[in-house]
Amino acid sequence: MSARSHRPTLPQQRRPLGRLAAVVLTTAALTATAVLPAGAAPATKTPDPAAQHSIRAGVSDQNFYFVMADRFNNGTTTNDAGGLGSDPMVSGFDPTRKGFFNGGDLKGLQDRLDYIQGLGTNALWLTPSFKNKAVQGDGTVANSSAGYHGYWVTDFTQIDPHLGTNAELKTLIDAAHARGMKVYFDIITNHTADVIQYQETQSAPYISKETEPYRTAAGDVFDDRDYAGTQDFPALDPATSFPYTPVVPAAEKDVKVPSWLNDPTLYHNRGNTNFAGEDSLYGDFFGLDDLFTENPTVVNGMMDVYKTWIRDFGIDGFRIDTMKHVNDEFWQQFGPQVLSYAKEQGKDEFFMFGEVFDTSKSITSTFTTRNKMQAVLDFGFQGAARSFASQGSKATGLADFFNGDDWYTDADSNVYQLPTFLGNHDMGRIGTFIAEDNAGASDTELLERDELAHELMYFSRGNPVVYYGDEQGFTGAGGDQDSRQTLFASKVQEYLDDDLLGTNSTHATDNFDTGHPLYRKISELAALTAEHPTLRTGAQQNRYAADDAGIYAFSRIDAKDQREYIVAVNNSETAQTAAIPAYEAKQPFNLVYGDAAAHAKTDAQAKLSVTVPPLSAVVYEAAGRLAKSKAAPAVVLKKPVTAAGDASRAKVTADVDGSSFYEVTFQSRTAGGEWQAIGTDDNAPYQVFHDVSSLEAGTSLEYRAVVLDNRGQTSASEPRSGVVGEPTQPESVTVAGSLNTELGCAEDWQPSCEQALMTYEPTHRLWQLNVPNLPAGTYEFKAALNGTWDENYGAGGELDGANVVFQHSGGAVTFLYDHATNVISAAVAGQQPAAVSVPGSLNTELGCAGDWMPDCAQAQLSLDTVDGLWKLSVPNLAAGSYEFKAAINGSWAENYGLGGAPNGSNIAVKHDGGPVTFRYDPASHLVTTR
Repeated sequence: MSARSHRPTLPQQRRPLGRLAAVVLTTAALTATAVLPAGAAPATKTPDPAAQHSIRAGVSDQNFYFVMADRFNNGTTTNDAGGLGSDPMVSGFDPTRKGFFNGGDLKGLQDRLDYIQGLGTNALWLTPSFKNKAVQGDGTVANSSAGYHGYWVTDFTQIDPHLGTNAELKTLIDAAHARGMKVYFDIITNHTADVIQYQETQSAPYISKETEPYRTAAGDVFDDRDYAGTQDFPALDPATSFPYTPVVPAAEKDVKVPSWLNDPTLYHNRGNTNFAGEDSLYGDFFGLDDLFTENPTVVNGMMDVYKTWIRDFGIDGFRIDTMKHVNDEFWQQFGPQVLSYAKEQGKDEFFMFGEVFDTSKSITSTFTTRNKMQAVLDFGFQGAARSFASQGSKATGLADFFNGDDWYTDADSNVYQLPTFLGNHDMGRIGTFIAEDNAGASDTELLERDELAHELMYFSRGNPVVYYGDEQGFTGAGGDQDSRQTLFASKVQEYLDDDLLGTNSTHATDNFDTGHPLYRKISELAALTAEHPTLRTGAQQNRYAADDAGIYAFSRIDAKDQREYIVAVNNSETAQTAAIPAYEAKQPFNLVYGDAAAHAKTDAQAKLSVTVPPLSAVVYEAAGRLAKSKAAPAVVLKKPVTAAGDASRAKVTADVDGSSFYEVTFQSRTAGGEWQAIGTDDNAPYQVFHDVSSLEAGTSLEYRAVVLDNRGQTSASEPRSGVVGEPTQPESVTVAGSLNTELGCAEDWQPSCEQALMTYEPTHRLWQLNVPNLPAGTYEFKAALNGTWDENYGAGGELDGANVVFQHSGGAVTFLYDHATNVISAAVAGQQPAAVSVPGSLNTELGCAGDWMPDCAQAQLSLDTVDGLWKLSVPNLAAGSYEFKAAINGSWAENYGLGGAPNGSNIAVKHDGGPVTFRYDPASHLVTTR
């Protein structure tokens, strides 16, 4: 008798959505069922008080203009040298050099407020404007640069004299407020200017805490993390407490303000960071003095500094630099206390967002959930938008990206607060990327792609950020200094060589052209979203995505107004037509943006046929509101599981029946505790990633979900239990199924067959089996644990579930099993890439010119035709902690990180030294080391 006959018979399972020529994405389900799901509580007439609307905390209607004051407009030449004289190596002023002050100032900004507001700007964001160390470097012009950017602060209490005075800042803020515009300050808490030197060395390679722990003034070893988040900290001695001995030059011993910043024991003093692992929190950024943010003196001092700017100048919010490189406990105090203080000062909409230079939502979201901050800059959106608008990637990539938004959902924040952007002062401009990605394209195409990127940013969730100069088609040779051109006439030769988009102008003249096509386009987008605020604050729901370049469509709907908007963007170079699912059948829609039919109507299946011109967008507004729900839909919770990619989060998902607009509030409680809201989701799939990091592993939790329909009616799920912490991995996992004989087993459906055993990859926390050549056929299989059928998982990760069906065209296949979700799957590679590399913090050890170089020859893998895997053998890699990813075809356009996720977080490994082989599987996109 075969093993299949022992499997319990289960109720019919829902089939997953299939993907054919395009992916059609709907709300919970457009085909409602009258059958109450198992595990759903009956609906009641009395609304459940737990039901909530998805919040719009902080702000979700800001149009930011991000500007570097020194590079915008020179209002007066009297402050160009900052009062430091005519020598550029002292004053830092040299308008012919891109790395020095060029002359812009706060008065210049105020003089051009009409221009800035004309873009539809209601939030002006300034790079740090505090007094900076004017020049840093080795004393030569070639190897020095100036603090024009504002990130080398010496005095946190006054404006840099190159930019103006504190009084001029107050005048600028008052003038902006009079126009209804807010002003945001870029602030720094991680470091100050480079003042501290080390007695032992000038190069200062990082020294780990394991090698040289911190010591108290009395010489006792201690761990600073034991004190982080408290008001206690040991006394330290510069001579004995640190791995390096900090020394402050006599001429600079009192240069920092407030005065507490001149105490060298308030800095980490461990040497320069490599931007990976421990040193990303404790290391100096290229010599900049890294503050000891675990020390309460630093925490309280920084809060006092920035509270003063709120109280005395009326600042409306902060963008926070290098947030990723400051410990969690700092933010857990800083965020709530500064926000509370701002509200005491009458700033009810005070808003803070941080720079976390990472594209993985499981990482960036922790700063808004666990660390209690309001928002972070959406670096993931920047990558997804570039990939779509500039590189012509599959539309499904955007759908996949937005499907991960629930990582940000918690009780007091969500993804709608995130500022979104297309380029910036560090990585480069969107115009640069478009020109690089489309070499040889016509000027018309480049401009259309730029406009498409802005359309996507303005119509999708989040607060759009325009980087100054992008509205004038600025490009540049790359990031950092090459993306910091002046809007006033430049004398920098590197800038004069730039080819601007949409104009014949150059940087030799002022570029404040309100007739520039990109200025007009951005103004138009801002005006449209002001007229239709649902496009800024409404719930966003994936609707349709082409399997190749083509249409990506989503809806926006306001919970109160209940009128649906359909947005369709097309990154194909030809017109595309799609039938886009909507909420209502037979609903008329009217065109509000784009070149398309003025009127349209959904069919009987609630699909709207839309034709979108090439490289453009269209927006339709429903003529009527949604029909009121007759009854709240049934809801059932799936099994809560440890979230893939973050073992400190629990993924809690609800299945909701029905076909209207719903909001689902999730609650949790510990044994004997009260129900607590953990987040409300307003688009399918309905889910939250609950932060359980404060709970002991093994703690039992209960979860429930409450649905609020568009009539105010509610229904609740039955509670479902979960356990904190990653589950204990089984001793073995087998791919047991009808393919076992093809793998070399004695018979099919053998849970103990050696050839079908999977290998556990601890880095990715996944079980994996690579089969180099499986014959074509239709197969069925399950995951059998510990060599028997006692515990097995089928389709959807269900215990004793239905067989997984796999149609294979022949060739290599990789099987993956995730014990956190119990899901087993088969992955098949598409066309082999031309090249695979492992860019990361180990590249210099491999012989590359620098780290994180996807095109470095020494980091390239070779295809092993025997097993279909890409491999790189390194005979002797130095011991250390490294981070890396897989990069395809020598660039960052396609890359894979932890868990094989596209644009995923870095893969971290600790290597003991000696030989190592990197292996990349093109089917699963996993990179492993052996």
